Amino acid sequence: MYSVLTLLSLLPVLVAGQVLWIYLTEGAELQERGEQQSRSTVEIPAMRGTILDRSGRALAINTARYDLALDPTVPGFTKKQDAFFERLSALTGTPVAEYRRRVRRRSSPQYVRLARELDEPQAEAIENWEVPGVILTPRFARRYNYGTTAAQVLGHVNTDGAGIAGLEMEYDNHLQGTPGWRAVKRDRRGHIKAFVGGQVVEPEHGQNLVLTIDLVRQTILEDELRRGVEESGAKWGTAIAMDPNTGAILAMANVPTYNPNRPAAFADAARRNRAITDRIEPGSTFKLVGAAAAVEQDLVEMGDSIDTGDGWAVFHGRTMKDTHAHGTISFADVIAVSSNVGMAKTVRQLDPGTFYQYARNLGFGQPTWIDLPGEVGGVLKKPSTWSGTTLTSMSIGYEVSATPLQVLTAYSALANGGLLVQPYVVEERQRMTGETVWQHEPDSVRRALRRATTRTLRPAFRNVVTEGTAEMAHVGGLRIAGKTGTALRAVGGSYDPDYTRASFVGFFPADDPKVALIVVVGDPESSIYGGAVAAPVFRRVARRWASSFPEVVQRLAAQRDPELRPAPSSIPTVKARAADTAEGMMPDFQGLSARAAVHWLRDRGIEARVRGHGTIVEQWPAPGTQLASRAVLRGQEER
Repeated sequence: MYSVLTLLSLLPVLVAGQVLWIYLTEGAELQERGEQQSRSTVEIPAMRGTILDRSGRALAINTARYDLALDPTVPGFTKKQDAFFERLSALTGTPVAEYRRRVRRRSSPQYVRLARELDEPQAEAIENWEVPGVILTPRFARRYNYGTTAAQVLGHVNTDGAGIAGLEMEYDNHLQGTPGWRAVKRDRRGHIKAFVGGQVVEPEHGQNLVLTIDLVRQTILEDELRRGVEESGAKWGTAIAMDPNTGAILAMANVPTYNPNRPAAFADAARRNRAITDRIEPGSTFKLVGAAAAVEQDLVEMGDSIDTGDGWAVFHGRTMKDTHAHGTISFADVIAVSSNVGMAKTVRQLDPGTFYQYARNLGFGQPTWIDLPGEVGGVLKKPSTWSGTTLTSMSIGYEVSATPLQVLTAYSALANGGLLVQPYVVEERQRMTGETVWQHEPDSVRRALRRATTRTLRPAFRNVVTEGTAEMAHVGGLRIAGKTGTALRAVGGSYDPDYTRASFVGFFPADDPKVALIVVVGDPESSIYGGAVAAPVFRRVARRWASSFPEVVQRLAAQRDPELRPAPSSIPTVKARAADTAEGMMPDFQGLSARAAVHWLRDRGIEARVRGHGTIVEQWPAPGTQLASRAVLRGQEER
């Protein structure tokens, strides 16, 4: 018993000795390890990059919101708490007593949330107070400033802020940036408390995208496409405008559309970008391939006579028809009046492999590689799989499928002298500071046609508008070249005349093209023909766009068409007055022409309504006040 008691009495001494030994030999190391285990980090989100139009207007932005929390045990907070709560109450409108109650009844001894969804100015004010223990955590939400405008191009993000459609998806890696982090401390229960002097690694914010698209032109294209779909009773429509010389997309529209601020509220069909995802049989717009191949292979000259007979012919047991009987006409007129019989008779002289190669050279059967997700490549069968009727069917745009963008790219080659260009939407990427980190350098994919061939063909496509199937695309004073297309849609294994795609693709000015534009309307009820349904949309867009190109304006200055005269003498006056006005403020329009004022407002994405015409006598908002999303002008009647 004495031995056991002696050993038991020595045990505390041994334990104390061991603790002292550990403290002397390993104490510093264990203390450091304990500190590390109590430390943790909180992520600081990176701000997603902004998407801007070509003029710098913000199309997609982040709205920053902040959560405010507090560790009331941090040394120095007690002395400042009264002033802090009073300031915070004045800033948010919440009573001081409420904040004291939250601190008093907090579930964690060293962490309490005081406010949510604070805006940027509120967060900056709180930071400037320099109160110990305050924790501000940023949160970001995506906002699309112009709602449905360019929706399918921009796309949208999911609840985690990751891009899942459009440019938001295609450039997600560049837009999202890299999160930072802040060092905090956690107690044994995992509760967070402030770590005064702890390390902070700032986030690397995402890059901005500057687009080739202009907001004003985009809005015009969408308005006119919507109007065309409604007037024709169609189910859908899509339109694309491109610089034929560079491949820069100037605008891209779809009807129906959706609001990327609320994507889940719309059907999948409304979110689809038909310009690049829908394969269609192009119909007569595909006649460019046969015409280019026949001319370049010296099978025909534009003035050669082609016998189209009574408007029908049989090829390999199948009857092909024209809309009218044209008799014997020139090959140029075969294009102008869109004779199926004349084109088929010409193209059947070509070797199948040669025709196929011209179609490939013009971009059919392959993607355009535009920087948007979801593009399909179209279908172009190899000659080894052709039937006896394939060549003549393909000559008029059947037994082949393509996206509207592929058709537009082919016509851009006709417009620019024979080069196949690659379409693109993003002009450059910028850091948040505005410094350019990458810029697109336009380059052609390949030479599709000889320059001489395009010079030979363009007058015939010009005649399509002046005296052919697209007279409804004609704009006085503006030279337009293009081609109509009407294609029946296969339903149940056969072509149904009740289901059609009507289209018109062209470019202007025809002798020095600045814009190539295609309009496709799906299942119209008023007419099945592209010249009656799609061409009017093209005409209205061309009229409204013409004044936004300085080179075109100079050519049209002498024209009498009032829709093409943007009152150039008044526009510099508006700019001069705006220069004397603070940035973001409304200039004084009184005494200026209504057209010049509307031009200035729409160029900045502001909806303008005009009552009367002539010179402006009243305006809202008033001069010197903040610019709004819309403006109302009253003009003096001219006498």
